[in-house]
Amino acid sequence: MRDRTLSDRAYENILSKIMDGDIPVGGKLPTEQVLSSELGVSRPVLRQALKQLREDDVIVSRQGSGSFVKRRPEGAILDFAPIGSIADIQRTFEFRAAVEGEAAYLAAERRTDSDLNELRASLAELDRCIAEGELGVAADEVFHVAVCNAADNKYFVAARSSMKSNILTGMNLTRNLSLTKPQDRMKLVQAEHYEIFEAIEKGDRDSARNAMRAHVENARKRIFEG
Repeated sequence: MRDRTLSDRAYENILSKIMDGDIPVGGKLPTEQVLSSELGVSRPVLRQALKQLREDDVIVSRQGSGSFVKRRPEGAILDFAPIGSIADIQRTFEFRAAVEGEAAYLAAERRTDSDLNELRASLAELDRCIAEGELGVAADEVFHVAVCNAADNKYFVAARSSMKSNILTGMNLTRNLSLTKPQDRMKLVQAEHYEIFEAIEKGDRDSARNAMRAHVENARKRIFEG
């Protein structure tokens, strides 16, 4: 756990350097030796942080050449989430992909007409939010909770509920960032919701799981889209 906390801190420190422009896009990160010394962490801890930055598509590693900045996350992120919370938000998305992916799988098998009506209503409310330029965090949350309810297993709802404040922080960040983009961005997110719903409606378990996991993973990556 201590290593995880240290690697999160190293991740956020490197991310901050990139966002501040200290290391420009295309620029090479200092060597592991230099970075670990600068950040006061061991090489294994630093590697965990670099691995997370690669997964977030912020840096790219080239064999024998080191790591380079692939893209610079926009400063608007810090308007909605302090730098110290970003690693935690990303970790929450990992949790959600696992839990909600399996919930969607079971929802496709067990959903009732009432569940489908609840999902349709939440999608309609999200459509309204998009049309009227509203944030839509509450409606987004209702949709995802409805998928867990449709799985007909109280532990999916309980597990997700235990992380509710973290989940809402992530949703608030991603939807606020989407509002700063052309409306097509929100429509893309909504299309992913419809793909999940249609798979559940058809009873296609694998497609429901894959659509949900892709949606949550895309949300995680969209945080750093410039």
